[in-house]
Amino acid sequence: MKIALALIASFFSVVLITENNGPVLQDPDQVLQIQKGIDNNLFAEDNEKCLVCHGEPYFELADTATGVIRNRLMCDDYHVDRDEFYQSNHWSFACTDCHSYDFEIFPHPVSTRLEEPYHCNDCHGYDEQYARYQFEEIQIEYEESVHAEIDGFSCWKCHDPHSYEINIRNSTSLGKTILYDNNICLECHANFDNFQLLTDKEEIKVIDSHGWLPNQSAHFTSVRCIECHTGINESILVAHKLLPKDKAVKRCTECHSSESRLLATLYKFQSKEFRADVGFINGIILNQSYVIGANRNIILNVLSFIIFAGVILVIVVHLFFRIIRRA
Repeated sequence: MKIALALIASFFSVVLITENNGPVLQDPDQVLQIQKGIDNNLFAEDNEKCLVCHGEPYFELADTATGVIRNRLMCDDYHVDRDEFYQSNHWSFACTDCHSYDFEIFPHPVSTRLEEPYHCNDCHGYDEQYARYQFEEIQIEYEESVHAEIDGFSCWKCHDPHSYEINIRNSTSLGKTILYDNNICLECHANFDNFQLLTDKEEIKVIDSHGWLPNQSAHFTSVRCIECHTGINESILVAHKLLPKDKAVKRCTECHSSESRLLATLYKFQSKEFRADVGFINGIILNQSYVIGANRNIILNVLSFIIFAGVILVIVVHLFFRIIRRA
């Protein structure tokens, strides 16, 4: 019921904003982008009952029998940043939309710590409103990935429900999208404390494991980890099938060629939404950066061929006349 009210509130806030500036926005992508913030959340007061502890770096633990109060540090795993939450995809929700009402009891019962969390498709799956995001296809891909083999792994390990924002669709800066997405991977793959919570494998040294890659810094800031570590899926925007490390892309020509895989990964959304620069092969890539081998101008290619052919012709003619004179 609360979720329904929140969505209704979001919809009407869209109506108020757009009524004098164009058509009413009903697209989920657009609804998620506007009117975010604590002031527009119908359940902010109820949420504050949770955030008074979980939104602070520490909380007060009181002994009701003796009246003694002690300050305790809030564990990072249970800390929710207010600003991030009210700017996230789930900004309009109440805490109890996803969490049991048993959390309203303090101290929380032990059973709440073992609460089975919702997953993406519990809300977004098999819903016509979200059909174009293809959550069902994403679920299939995830189940075939190496992440699905890890006990205790879920969507939330990468997409924190309290802070996650849609990025590739909304960001005007591809660089920020790359940084945001890569940091999701590095939360575990560059943080051994988090990594150990999921596996007993040895610590991954990201720099060392990519020692074969030339100009590492340029690659790390220009492409996402998933460009090389997932399989291509034409039907969804962001691939979720994480491959075993021995199947990761290592051939330079996979990206640095006219058939660059980047068009089916990093630049997939832009290639669908924007026109490429006239004359350039994979010109949409050139809008953001120059990728050696992937960006070539057809006109310049033809001119280069004509010039090269002309030079060869001049040399041949010159040799021909020299041979005739000597004869």
